[in-house]
Amino acid sequence: MLLGVIADDFTGASDIANTLAKGLPGQGGLRTTQFLGVPTRPAASDVEAGVISLKSRSIPARDAVTQSLAALSWLRAQGCRQFVFKYCSTFDSTPSGNIGPVGEALADALGVKGVVACPAFPTVGRTVYRGHLFVNDRLLSESGLENHPLNPMTDPDIRRWLARQTEAPAGLVSWPTVHAGVDPLRMALRQAADRSETLVIVDALTDGDLVTIGRACSDAPLLTGGSGIALGLPANFLREGLASGGVSDFAGIDGPEAILAGSCSGATRRQIEVHSASHPSLNIRVDEVMAGRVGPAQLVDFIHSHQGQAPLVYSAGSPDDVAATQQRHGRERVAHALEQLFAASARRLVENGIRRLVVAGGETSGAVVSALDLEAMTIGPEIDPGVPVLFTRSERPLALTLKSGNFGADDFFEKALRKLREAA
Repeated sequence: MLLGVIADDFTGASDIANTLAKGLPGQGGLRTTQFLGVPTRPAASDVEAGVISLKSRSIPARDAVTQSLAALSWLRAQGCRQFVFKYCSTFDSTPSGNIGPVGEALADALGVKGVVACPAFPTVGRTVYRGHLFVNDRLLSESGLENHPLNPMTDPDIRRWLARQTEAPAGLVSWPTVHAGVDPLRMALRQAADRSETLVIVDALTDGDLVTIGRACSDAPLLTGGSGIALGLPANFLREGLASGGVSDFAGIDGPEAILAGSCSGATRRQIEVHSASHPSLNIRVDEVMAGRVGPAQLVDFIHSHQGQAPLVYSAGSPDDVAATQQRHGRERVAHALEQLFAASARRLVENGIRRLVVAGGETSGAVVSALDLEAMTIGPEIDPGVPVLFTRSERPLALTLKSGNFGADDFFEKALRKLREAA
């Protein structure tokens, strides 16, 4: 294994795995496998990039550090030459973590400073300029992410936000230095290391900037960022003749289908609205779940009774609705109840023959995949930017996709089911 990634949630892991598997146009990427949790046995010999999916974004920082260091230990044992800590392109975290504590712990374990921290993903509108994170043309704190139910992002100054989470000072390399090219950027990162800055925010406005960062960090033991940080990394290994530039061998998987959506993001709410206009859809009321009147049986019965019609089960509401529900029942209790509901439902659905599964929402995806007890998934073709097909190589193959709440076009659900059935 050449490259090891530690991702703080399951959809983010799929996102960066997709970036690594694609590589740059005309070059190909790395043979990439997504592992669900820290594996207990060695990876297959043909895996060039391994992405470990953790569910560490919203847990206590101490636990996130412990899990991430365990993942690093396993990846080092596989012979990885470089490591990436992947977090959300909207820097989802709180003033106490977990991006800063995990990033510092990994850097300390590898004995490095001047480590890139770049959440930019221009393809989906996430850019960083002068250390400030934008979502399209809005500052992060004015983009709707300030209403995130678990990690409200109220400060767009990523260096200032990160400094609240870390012990060492956070640095900044502004866009003019990135735009100047590989050598000036390398020099700036070395100078940051000399100043004992462990994590360094690096601006990026375009995919070209991310490729520059990748080239400048070809020898860096550790990078951190969103999935875009990996854009230029496969080319480094291809240039050295260490990787083959493979393409997906996904042959398509047909069979019964289901869509489960547990995200309250604006993008997912639009996708639900579009899909519900022409397909059977069941809206799960949180109050009914909390009262014990709705459980997995109702969800599974609905899916099975509408087979062949791309049935959707969802729990999503406006920021005001979500806030009111959390006020009534408690934020953590609501999140736990919904995750367990979707997880148990997914397990029953797959046991009863579902072969194509679309899941929306980072926390929901983590709960679902954990419940399915899958050890690893191979990366297939891209559905929408940042969202690939995932598939298992087993006697009863399963094709699925794990969509971050804010990703995907309005028609994503129907498109995803079609892609899960088609060969690459």
